[in-house]
Amino acid sequence: MRHLPYFCRGQVVRGFGRGSKQLGIPTANFPEQVVDNLPADVSTGIYYGWASVGSGDVHKMVVSIGWNPYYKNTKKSMETHIMHTFKEDFYGEILNVAIVGYLRPEKNFDSLESLISAIQGDIEEAKKRLDLPEHLKLKEHDFFQVPKSKIMNGH
Repeated sequence: MRHLPYFCRGQVVRGFGRGSKQLGIPTANFPEQVVDNLPADVSTGIYYGWASVGSGDVHKMVVSIGWNPYYKNTKKSMETHIMHTFKEDFYGEILNVAIVGYLRPEKNFDSLESLISAIQGDIEEAKKRLDLPEHLKLKEHDFFQVPKSKIMNGH
């Protein structure tokens, strides 16, 4: 994606219910409107960056943008795993995401175990990359300080 960092914001909606239950890796899902407004040149795949819920703290995250081939989705989705343990679900809250880098293309897996292993590897790689000074500074970006009342896409 040429437009990194890329910032987007939207209300958290219910996804497929697989992140926490099947994978043990909870995700926050954006509504179709946010996904549909991504730039045309966004490649599907796994990205990393920063995220906050409402006006809360900013945390490291990985986000999958695409079709989730293992599950054969028919609608493109954007699922964000925030590297933080939340006490409760936050459906309906505003999710703020700053995508700062690309990890890999999306791909199919021959088993649920290999999918989980790949996601855990993505999380570890994202943690390392987000500690680099050029990415760390984006944690303090003004995007995370503005009023959280509107849905927006942009950079």
